[in-house]
Amino acid sequence: MTCRRSPITPPQPMPNTRFLLLSLLGLGAAALPAAGALAQAINRQAVVERHKVLNTTTDSLASLNVGNGAFAMTVDVTGLQSFPEYYQKGVPLGTQSEWGWHSFPNAQNYRVEEAQRQVELNGRKIPYTVQVKAPERNKQAVDFLRANPHRLQLGNLGFVLLKKDGSRASIKDLRELRQELNPWTGEIRSHFALDGTAVDVVTVGHQQADAVAVQVRSGLVKQGRLKVFLRLPYPTAQWDDVGVNYQDADKHQSKIEWERETMAVVGHQLDADQYQVIFDWNGRAKLVAGAQPHEFVLTPDGKLDVLEVSARFSPPMAYKLGPLGFAATQKSSVAGWKSFWLSGGAVDFGATPDPRARELERRMVLSQYLIRSQETGQYPPQETGLVYNSWYGKPHLEMHYWHAMHYGLWGRTDLLQKSLDWYLRPEIMAGARAIAQRQGFEGLRWQKMTDNQGREAPSSVGAFLIWQQPHFIYLAELLRRDGGGAAAQKKYQDLIFATADFMASYPFYEKDKDRYILGKGLIPAQERFKAEETFNPTYELVYWHWALTTAQQWRQRAGLAANPKYAQVLQKLAKLPQAQGVYLAAESAPDSYTNPEYKTDHPSVLGALGMMPFTGQQDLPTMRRTFDLVWKDWTWAHTWGWDFPMTSMTATRLGLPDKAVDALLMPIKTNTYLPSGHNFQDDRLRLYLPGNGGLLAAVALMCAGYDGSKTANPGIPQGWKVKWEGLKPMP
Repeated sequence: MTCRRSPITPPQPMPNTRFLLLSLLGLGAAALPAAGALAQAINRQAVVERHKVLNTTTDSLASLNVGNGAFAMTVDVTGLQSFPEYYQKGVPLGTQSEWGWHSFPNAQNYRVEEAQRQVELNGRKIPYTVQVKAPERNKQAVDFLRANPHRLQLGNLGFVLLKKDGSRASIKDLRELRQELNPWTGEIRSHFALDGTAVDVVTVGHQQADAVAVQVRSGLVKQGRLKVFLRLPYPTAQWDDVGVNYQDADKHQSKIEWERETMAVVGHQLDADQYQVIFDWNGRAKLVAGAQPHEFVLTPDGKLDVLEVSARFSPPMAYKLGPLGFAATQKSSVAGWKSFWLSGGAVDFGATPDPRARELERRMVLSQYLIRSQETGQYPPQETGLVYNSWYGKPHLEMHYWHAMHYGLWGRTDLLQKSLDWYLRPEIMAGARAIAQRQGFEGLRWQKMTDNQGREAPSSVGAFLIWQQPHFIYLAELLRRDGGGAAAQKKYQDLIFATADFMASYPFYEKDKDRYILGKGLIPAQERFKAEETFNPTYELVYWHWALTTAQQWRQRAGLAANPKYAQVLQKLAKLPQAQGVYLAAESAPDSYTNPEYKTDHPSVLGALGMMPFTGQQDLPTMRRTFDLVWKDWTWAHTWGWDFPMTSMTATRLGLPDKAVDALLMPIKTNTYLPSGHNFQDDRLRLYLPGNGGLLAAVALMCAGYDGSKTANPGIPQGWKVKWEGLKPMP
């Protein structure tokens, strides 16, 4: 049984913010003195370390992680993954990397064409890669192509803890629990007692290698009652994979490939995929096969009461990799995290007495830790980072905005560039070009649900989304603005133009109205509308206009003439749809605010001025009335984690700083931030990193403002005293 909080009640805030939600229900900040950015330098270490995470219970939603952005391991209260099944329905004890993927053999030779359906739109038939239910062969093809490839759970590394009678301890046998994560150093220090004997563990993640290391101090080591195990699960091929599938032992192979006195290598083979785990340790110990299939146990010789173990996960190249050791891994962690926290922007709300400021700062600091440790690799990340699979571990390109955009506002475009360069890879561009050509468009149509190789996964929603299309232009523009300059212009301009070529060829020209429309045949960011019926969603119209305008500016800087097709679409793109003084979700949805279904999911109409700057299309009084209506009448219980930052961003641009803060701290289940900083959604999605990325973007906008803003700290309420540095204005 997994002991955790009720799925109906969101996890409680940290103890020092328990009165936060009450303040949101009735206490404002209007009576406090004026806000201002203070001139003093920020003590960054003090800001970060006042948000150390403390665990004193076995809450399965309170697990913590170490990682380097391309590899991460999530640990339980012991400091390793000793009880993975206990945590499987909380925040699971995952070990994942950006390189670790697996595919089941395609014995039936399923092809992507079997997952495509012709959809008649605007007078022609267009093939979309969707989920189909018949015939059976096609349905099977869809199921296979969605599930393959899938990200691997690389293994569970934990402690074998033996009680005095020799039986294996359960998590409920542990006493004196105290665990602390220091985000400044990346160290997790765990303390517990078993049968009266104390155990102290330090857990660290290497910042240059895909490795974790622990140091254990306990009499249990000398008594032979503490050992270290590695257990290798098998992929589930399900929508999620929490890393505890110990069935199907005959479907994969593992063995000790090589061993020396203080080092060993375990190999794991799954169909055509393989990887290795390289162990090294102090003193004398022996690694042997465990009692369970695909389990390996490291047993010290009992001469020391200190055990240090490092485990490095790698594609098959172990013999080229030397040992790391605990000391080297700890040094790497401390230096790497210090370098990160001293780079880019910083915000200090510490001088503000309003209790909302403390909670907002906590979320801000821990969001940076989580994203830096799980989402700074060379590929767009999945929604659940490197903890457990959601959507088979595949990234969604429409979410790349929320995962990565904040880097351009926090002065960390070096981290943005790593995943942005994925789009430049030949196989990625080839996949996007193939989609556009198949559908009769020009340029590159960016995939929605994809994998490291850029293959399109079937999706009845994802195939019709278009709001991922301008993201590349937006992210590249952020990089150019923040020091990229001429180098970024040269590097990305061809891809900017190819992205815009699709955007100019996609709109349909209505001769009778002399205008270009978006659709039919799209699903907006608010995924509540039927593709075949939907056209002219407000947010997408603004984004289309902004991106094509920006592409023209890139052409001008390159010394090229304005693209006449871009100009024609910009001149005649449909006006933003509105009725009764407010903007509609889409022109095809005049009942946007009367149909209950249309008041759920993302209120993306607010993204038209929030995520997007003022482009001349928006009427500010109309947007203000739209904001007020959404704020009052939206079904907030049926929203997602990034909806609250998006709403905050709109409030900031409308000059509503109190609402900007209230949106970020709205007491809604999907806006819950766990003690670890993870944005909890529901029982299925116990963490959601787009919410964390969105929060960081919203905070930067609140402080540094946006192009043309004339107010200092435009999203900071009166009375708040905020210090910030290194932030950049948003477009």
